[in-house]
Amino acid sequence: MQELNASWVALKSGGFIVLPLSVLAVVALAIMLEKAVLYWRFARLSSDVLNLVETYGFAWSDLEKILSGVSHRHYFKRFFDVVISNRHHPSWWTESRAADEAQLIEASLARRLWVLETIVTAAPLLGLVGTVLGMMDAFQIIGSSGVVNPTGVTGGVAQALVATVIGLLIALIALFGFNYFSRLQSQTMDEMERLGTRLIDHIRLDQEGRPHETP
Repeated sequence: MQELNASWVALKSGGFIVLPLSVLAVVALAIMLEKAVLYWRFARLSSDVLNLVETYGFAWSDLEKILSGVSHRHYFKRFFDVVISNRHHPSWWTESRAADEAQLIEASLARRLWVLETIVTAAPLLGLVGTVLGMMDAFQIIGSSGVVNPTGVTGGVAQALVATVIGLLIALIALFGFNYFSRLQSQTMDEMERLGTRLIDHIRLDQEGRPHETP
């Protein structure tokens, strides 16, 4: 309890600039939580689908059966459905439709990441504003009354330090979150491209009338 009280007092000493910094912290945490849930529920691929697509000459009906139990919001299901629904068209047509869907999925995965990137820059700058304001208060007290009021001087310095620390801490958290989810996005799209190539190869085999047998 004492530690909580001490933390509250420290936050209060940061001045009004702590309020916008707190807003940035809440926004950053909300975005990272949303992204974590999104990747956990809609961007993970089951081993059944992976093993099937990697199998030479798999049956389309088997893939459709597995995908039927997957949420329509799942990114890989969206991608696979486009390929499956266009598999009777020329392969170049199917590949083009799949690329269009992949672009939409990539845009969805990247949504609101720019906010995290902005917070990485904005939080330290807001902290710097708090630092300047705190030091101005401290110098104003010194200029008007010398060092007669040391409590007021230390209060201004505390405001400067607290605002700086909070701004840097928020920026660090947002930076780690931005880099982590950007990497997840890249890995997801790479995996989608790789599996899409497998499906297109399968379509070409169908259209060329080649037997689906392991050599």
